[in-house]
Amino acid sequence: MPPFKKHIFVCENKRDSSSTKGCCQLKGGVEIRNTLKLKLAQKGLNKTFRANSAGCLDACEHGVTMVIYPAGVWYGSVKIDDLDEIIEQSIINDNKIDRLLIKE
Repeated sequence: MPPFKKHIFVCENKRDSSSTKGCCQLKGGVEIRNTLKLKLAQKGLNKTFRANSAGCLDACEHGVTMVIYPAGVWYGSVKIDDLDEIIEQSIINDNKIDRLLIKE
């Protein structure tokens, strides 16, 4: 099997409830990764692009965090409703979605 063109890491880390950053798991990280994986498969893209679970990406204060490699694009506050746009714009066409970019 040829290597994947891109890996999309979605944070699923769970922090202690006392953390002021919150945690991506409780903000929907698992559901987002599962849905992304399903959408890639439905579009026949799962042999080219890989949706991966990630431990802590140290950006939980930005909501559910996603990073797309090899480009190194970091998105924050990702919602399930953003996934179709992310697939089309960022994963397939290599465009950044400004409203989701983590600016730091």
